[in-house]
Amino acid sequence: MDGAVRAMAVEALGGAGERAAAVLDTVRSDDDPRVREAVATAYGELRHGEAVPWLIDLAAGDGDRASREAAVAALGAIRDQAALPVLLELVAGAPPQVRRRAVVALTVFDDPAVEPAIREAARDRNPSVREAAEMVVGRQAD
Repeated sequence: MDGAVRAMAVEALGGAGERAAAVLDTVRSDDDPRVREAVATAYGELRHGEAVPWLIDLAAGDGDRASREAAVAALGAIRDQAALPVLLELVAGAPPQVRRRAVVALTVFDDPAVEPAIREAARDRNPSVREAAEMVVGRQAD
């Protein structure tokens, strides 16, 4: 089956409830990055906490940008404290799209390290990262 078709099937699992997690667990090692991206997205939609270690590895790894972004977004949706260290690392040194996602994901954590990381991101060299961080800093000031 084509990777795009597999990815669409996996995306549909995100709305299927927790019983879909077992299927996601079996397909997350698919060779097609579109499928891994869809798995990460579905885990986030399910807020499947047991997937956090896999999502951390995917987010921090050298995989494709879209999969990493999806993993970061899922980590933010799940809100597991175990994700905080990798999100702080990513906001400081990942590719721009991943840094931008990490800024948003960090907003759900109540930790003293979050605010300085977001303030630093507001001075990022990439305009999309700066914009995301400035929006967050603006909300915190309200």
